[in-house]
Amino acid sequence: MEDLNALSLEDLYRVLSREGWVTRLIELARDEDLGPSWALSGGDVTSRALVLPTARARGFLVARSGGVVSGLAIVPEVLHAFRVDADFVPARGVSDGTRVEPGTTIGTLVGAQRGILSAERTLLNFLGRLSGIATRTAEFVALAGGGGGRSRIFDTRKTTPGLRVLEKYAVRCGGGCMHRLGLYDAALIKDNHLAGVSLEDLPRVVERAVKLAKEEAPREGLRFIEVEVDSLAQLKRLLEAGTLAGGGSGGGVGVVLLDNFGVADVAAAVAARDAAGAKVELEASGGVTRETLPALAATGVDRISLGTLTHGATWLDVALDLEGQVRG
Repeated sequence: MEDLNALSLEDLYRVLSREGWVTRLIELARDEDLGPSWALSGGDVTSRALVLPTARARGFLVARSGGVVSGLAIVPEVLHAFRVDADFVPARGVSDGTRVEPGTTIGTLVGAQRGILSAERTLLNFLGRLSGIATRTAEFVALAGGGGGRSRIFDTRKTTPGLRVLEKYAVRCGGGCMHRLGLYDAALIKDNHLAGVSLEDLPRVVERAVKLAKEEAPREGLRFIEVEVDSLAQLKRLLEAGTLAGGGSGGGVGVVLLDNFGVADVAAAVAARDAAGAKVELEASGGVTRETLPALAATGVDRISLGTLTHGATWLDVALDLEGQVRG
């Protein structure tokens, strides 16, 4: 499978939308706003009452608050789903991933006024939500960099149901990295999978799980295999047994998740990994806050994953300023 974090945003969006999930999501958003029989009735009662069918308009998408833009890639697809006869042009110098100041115009819509009005709320909902995630992600990326470390910021599967691929795209727009998309493209052997396994048996069970995961993988393979440990003792046992010595190409485990480790324990885990010469990345997750993030990054841990990038994001205020005509 391709490394999604190595793709440009344009290529990433193309990959994430190719299964049709984005199209289905947009169509659902359209139907809940315009109603089940919108194709026959026109759906938008107010615009049909006030706007002539031939009226044309120009609309400016404006970021009322400052932040990082995300969601421009979806605008043409929304217009298509709503059957809007309009063209969309991003503002000069603005694209997904661009940081803008309050009051910045991020794009222009020109076309049928009724259509633009019918799609307005859905467009703004997507742009506001995704730009909010991108903005929050950028804040955490900056905090990690402020610690002087090399840690990359990753998302989790704590996403809004149905919105996952777009919310993960927004994380990338904010400078973060994507963890696995779902249960199918990577294997994460968690504590609940290892419940009841003794410290002595841990390496044997993990090695067997890695072998079986590879056998159960889809034809495209797995992006990575990761195992979760909740103590330094578990990590050291895996290191001593050589389970992690080869990383992704040997033992198969490419990442070890350090679950709810404090800063001191993360630093000790990094030291133990380095002393063993294990070709494996370490990921800190659980209980990470703005206050602890710089210190965590300074430990040398490779990855820090945070659910708050998505579930804790506040929408960016994006509005549509329209220049159009009203029925006399």
